[in-house]
Amino acid sequence: MPDMPPLLAELVATLPLPTLAIDHSERIVALNPLAQDLLGKGVVGQHFITVLRQPTLVDAVEQCLADRMPRKAPFLSSTGSGDITYEVALQKIAGTGTVILSFQDVTHLAQAGQMRRDFVANVSHELRTPLTSLMGFIETLRGPARDDAAARERFLGIMTGEAERMNRLVGDLLSLSRVEAQERVRPTAKVDLRNVLHTTLRNLTPLADDNGVVLHHDRGDLPLMIRGDSDQLLQVFTNLIENAIKYGGSGQSVEVTATTSDRDPALRAPAVRIVVRDNGAGIDPLHLPRLTERFYRADSHRSRALGGTGLGLAIVKHILNRHRGRMKITSELGKGAEFCVILPLDTDTA
Repeated sequence: MPDMPPLLAELVATLPLPTLAIDHSERIVALNPLAQDLLGKGVVGQHFITVLRQPTLVDAVEQCLADRMPRKAPFLSSTGSGDITYEVALQKIAGTGTVILSFQDVTHLAQAGQMRRDFVANVSHELRTPLTSLMGFIETLRGPARDDAAARERFLGIMTGEAERMNRLVGDLLSLSRVEAQERVRPTAKVDLRNVLHTTLRNLTPLADDNGVVLHHDRGDLPLMIRGDSDQLLQVFTNLIENAIKYGGSGQSVEVTATTSDRDPALRAPAVRIVVRDNGAGIDPLHLPRLTERFYRADSHRSRALGGTGLGLAIVKHILNRHRGRMKITSELGKGAEFCVILPLDTDTA
């Protein structure tokens, strides 16, 4: 095994990141316990190519040994729980032929970058469809349908619908941005959830009537006091009850119930549970874990036809996170769906 200065070996051992040293003979001469966990045991004395293997990092090591310039290179690893992305910093020690490699876990940055790319792609896709439709109708109205009054009225109606769809999407994007910005700021105002539910049900009664849906509710007789943002809570229950009305089906009913517990198992504290249940076609359990993801739709065609943007439940999730709440979704095909919102009670007010 190549000789390694004791001081440098001790320094490598104390560094907080996975770190190893490669000398002028291109062999690994020292590594700390974190690097040993990453690369395995028995690597000291081996040629670095047989240990690191990944071409981009191997090239960076060879160049650093040759020209002594610091570099950075990626290194990918995998565990039982998933892939890990490292950024490796390479630095040659002045006056020696030794290169130090430090591995920093940047998985969260890689995931955030991928989320941004996916988000931009989804928004572009959602906007492209109505924009393409609008451009096509405008071209038709300027050309073949210029003097066709009936076609003009029909096309203008469709164009209005597409414009409203884009407006809803932009509105939900702005709402999601605001909610995410406030997510770590816990609300302090005292709110009675019974009043929030009363306002929500009153606002949605005309929609329920238009869809032939009957709203049943049981909000109890006692105040349901929590610390919250009444506007955001109104947004939560408007979203859930409106979805239940639209997806529950004509001739069905939607039940909204509120119950309290001195120690709710989900929060391990006094809490209120608001359950919104419809009696529609239900949701395949396969989709349930992903329903709160941005732009995820269990039935994309039906969701778009009903005016959904794919962001509603994502907004609900972030609002509930701000209120230290939870949401549980249960459903079976043919047996409707149930959305249960769990929020901590304000015991001081009680």
